[in-house]
Amino acid sequence: MSADSQGELIAALRRAIELDASPELRVHLASLLTAADPADALRLATDVLGEIPDHLQAIEIAATCCERLGRESQAAAYRRLASSLQPATAPEPVPAADAVAPSDLGELAELWDATAAPPEPEIGHWSKPDVKLHDVGGMVEVKQHLEMAFFGPLRHPELALAFNKRVHGGLLLWGPPGCGKTFIARAVAGELGASFYSIGIADVLDMWVGSSERNLHGIFTYARQHRPCVLFFDELDALGRKRSGLRQGGAALRGVVNQLLAELDGFSADNDGVFVLAATNHPWDLDEALIRPGRFDRSLLVLPPDPDARQQILRHHLVGRPAEEIKWKPIISATDGWSGADLAHLCESVTERALAESVGAAAIVRVSDRHFKEALRQIRPSIDAWFETARNYAMYANGDGRFDGLIEYLGRRR
Repeated sequence: MSADSQGELIAALRRAIELDASPELRVHLASLLTAADPADALRLATDVLGEIPDHLQAIEIAATCCERLGRESQAAAYRRLASSLQPATAPEPVPAADAVAPSDLGELAELWDATAAPPEPEIGHWSKPDVKLHDVGGMVEVKQHLEMAFFGPLRHPELALAFNKRVHGGLLLWGPPGCGKTFIARAVAGELGASFYSIGIADVLDMWVGSSERNLHGIFTYARQHRPCVLFFDELDALGRKRSGLRQGGAALRGVVNQLLAELDGFSADNDGVFVLAATNHPWDLDEALIRPGRFDRSLLVLPPDPDARQQILRHHLVGRPAEEIKWKPIISATDGWSGADLAHLCESVTERALAESVGAAAIVRVSDRHFKEALRQIRPSIDAWFETARNYAMYANGDGRFDGLIEYLGRRR
């Protein structure tokens, strides 16, 4: 097309848009203006995206215009969104005619372990954990709850069928920070033999209108295409905050909550083989709709490690470091209510003290009870403030009983 002909077409489109500003006409005009006037083309494309957030052609035009205008970060964001909206090209695997369905969790894990690793996603982080529940120190009640509600039906499919029991919905891990919620989620994936798809706040939230919702949809689409997997959302309260508490400045988060609800149990959601787990330190900030049946309808309180678990954690962090025979009983008693992260910090502190003495003595000084005593006089647990806040919610906002486990724990610590 000659320059004159294209100019006439552009002028005709502009006149037509004045009478009928349909998305198709504006996208067509934007495609013609991409090379000559990328700023105007970008304006037209973003106008269309404001009305139709998943308009693939408008997203691709916006990406090209941003590249021409030197806005590399915006261009990359649009490219990522366009990629998430592209239809899957690979067909779903067809099982062989003589394939035998796995009869229990062991066979299921073997089958999943033999499958090819999926490609690294553009959003989030994909891995194949090598940890299992027996690697989690202590937490007997947490493991029992997981066994009853999660692994039991998978280990005994014939009983699950007899009781019409399906593993569906999501599992919410909540409690004070630094107590191993992410580690438990990875152990669940390792126990299942499934891949672990970890999502953070930055993977979802975006400054552009509609982009956060598209990111979230792309995450679930990728997980469904590469099931079985454990899809893990860290800091769920940042994504699923109560919509009633959001003011005008947080209006965009309402769309994120709505999209998350739709992905969890929407009309078109098919999450069989996608085990959705999430973690939060602030369950009282979650939107009530997220904890209804079919969504995150099961929750596990992950508390600070018990005495046996504290000793296991401390021993683990001293492995490979020169140390004398430690008298664990007084240390375990002094660290009641400490998180796993606090215990790791304690071991780092005593190691630094022993290392500093070794430098001065020009010889190795082993970690000893003395180093632990000195460190315990200066280090304090980091989760006391969390318990003060949680106590208020547990005492005055426990109408549905969701904080019963926390109240019981606080009663034991008095």
